[in-house]
Formats: sequence, C-alpha cells, structure tokens
Amino acid sequence: MVGSNNAITDIGIGTMPVLIDESGRILLIDQRHLPDKFEYFDATSFDDMVHAIKVMVVRGAPSIGVAAGFSLAWESEIVARMSPSTFLTALKERGDRLKETRPTAVNLAWAVDLIINRAETMISAEGIGDLLQVVNRLKQEAHKIMDHHVEVNKRLSDFGAQLVSENAKILTHCNAGSLATCGWGTALGVVRSAHIKGLQPEVFVDETRPRHQGARLTMWELKQDNIPSTLVCDSMAGHLMAQGHVDLVVTGADRIAANGDTANKIGTYNLAVLASYHKIPFYIAAPLSTVDGALESGSGIPIEYRDQSEVLMMSDRFITVDGARAYNPAFDVTPANLITAIITEAGILRPDYNASIKDALATAFC
Repeated sequence: MVGSNNAITDIGIGTMPVLIDESGRILLIDQRHLPDKFEYFDATSFDDMVHAIKVMVVRGAPSIGVAAGFSLAWESEIVARMSPSTFLTALKERGDRLKETRPTAVNLAWAVDLIINRAETMISAEGIGDLLQVVNRLKQEAHKIMDHHVEVNKRLSDFGAQLVSENAKILTHCNAGSLATCGWGTALGVVRSAHIKGLQPEVFVDETRPRHQGARLTMWELKQDNIPSTLVCDSMAGHLMAQGHVDLVVTGADRIAANGDTANKIGTYNLAVLASYHKIPFYIAAPLSTVDGALESGSGIPIEYRDQSEVLMMSDRFITVDGARAYNPAFDVTPANLITAIITEAGILRPDYNASIKDALATAFC
C-alpha cells in the first residue's frame, strides 16, 4: 500500500492516477480498491497495461489516454530491438491492442495515434535512423501528454467555475475528478475551482451503478478536498430536482461527436432528460481531446458492453436469482439539444455545436 498523493493545498493538483517512479516503472492507482485501500498497480509491462485498462484499474477517458500514451512509448523500447523496417508496423499493432480495450473512450485513441504519428514523423520526415533516439523522444512525448491534461483540466475548470453561483447545489454522475482525468478533474474540476474561489458549492453524488464510481471514487475525492457532498441513489435525481435541490448538473464525457452529442457513463442521458424537464442547466466538462471530429453525430459512437457480472453481482456476491441475465452497456449518448453548454479549455461552447466545436478544435493540442 502507498500513501495518498492528493493535494489541493500541497501541489495544486489532485491525486495523480498515473505515476512514473524513479526506476521508470509505470504505476497506476488501482481504482478498483478505493476507498478501502490506496495502492498502486505496476503496469510497466505492456500486457499488464492492456489488462489494467480492460478491468478498470485505471479508468476515465483522459486518464486512460495518458496511461496508454506512456505504455506505447515504453513499449517502443522493446519494439526498437526489432529491425527498423518493422518498428512502425509493430508499434501500430500494439496501438491497436490498446484501442480495443475501451472502444468508447476517444482519448485513448487520441493518445495512441499521437505517439504513433510522432514516431512516423521522426522516422519518415526527420529521417532519424537511431531508434533509441526515437524511443527517448516518444517517452518525452508521453510526459507532455500528461502535462497537457493537467494544464487543460485546470483551464477548463476555471471556465466552468464561472457558471457556478454561490452556494450552488451541483449534481454529478460517475467520477470525473483527478482520478479519471489525470490531474485536476473535469466535472469535479469545475467543483474544485469553484470551491477554491470561495463559492462554497455542495455536491449531490450519484452512486453510479453498476460499478459505483460515484460512491467509491467521487465521494472519496470530495472528502479529500473537504467539499460538502451527499451520496444519492441514481434513481433519486428526479426527486431532488423536483424538490428544488439541484441548481445545475455537471458531468464528464468519454466521446463527443462533431455536433455535440456526447457519450458518458450509463445514466447520464437520464439526467439530461430530467434536467431539461425541470429547466436546470446541464453541462458537459471535457478537454478537446475528447472530441471526435470525424463523427457527425452520436449515432456513430461505439458503445462498450461489459460483462453481465457487474450487474448481477455486488462485492463478489450474486444479488439476483440463479440464471438471471443482465444488460450492461457502459455508456449512453446524450443528444446535443439537451446539453446547455460544453466546458472546454478553449472556453464555454454553446449551440450551434457544429460551429463552436469546430472553432474550438482549431486551438487543440496536436
């Protein structure tokens, strides 16, 4: 077990879910064990990283992207022992394996493609024949990806805090804090920035069935930051809104189409419909690396389906009848017309999203 490294007051960012230690190992906070245990999972081996992403040792689209970037850069050192002619082919094959682990999270493909594109540029355009030099540059690139996420998380969160009134009651879903986003947070980053500004927000936290990311992770992060929070069942959101207890809803995102349709943890669409009915602002907070500009609408977003056991079981114990079947999509898609605004590092984007997203992407990190 390793002690926590969270710190609003210590280093100005949250708990870092991906860590490179002094010996060069890639360590991941094992989010499966929070809040009971804080410990690291060694994902230095490429196969161990693939496993870690699949079973959600690391989760949250930006954090998955950062972890994948490090993994592919570190694996390039192994691949470099092959002939130069097979280097890029082998690297791309490993990149495809990483992409297959969590198909909905676009940040994963974004980070993988960035590492591969950098390798291609160095070898083809710059003519670098020394593969060890390429490997060292790719490792530096992976660090830049992580630094970039911390920077844009903080920037978008400061923009988002402008939407938070004093003593606001905020409802959120799943976990979009530093654990999920590698540094500051997106949806929870907005909350953190508002808290630091002295706006005294309070948070209603959806438990987020079936893996309870809200109950386990969001509540843990808010406790670390001393932000008032109340855990609620996912089915309580409508009641809270009807009773006037919710001023705004803020969630993260795993993929955003060019028209603003957004995939996020299953149950997000429910909240958007309820918020629309009750005339409550519904915001998405996400870095521009979450945007898939090649997708015209959310109908093209691939939805990951996970094992039935996540629904049928709780704490390694079955909670339903023998032989029961379960339906377990990990994400749903919220139509753009239900989203009040999308909070990014380029600012607060509003409809028409086709235009505002296109303009924002012109500033994106590449």
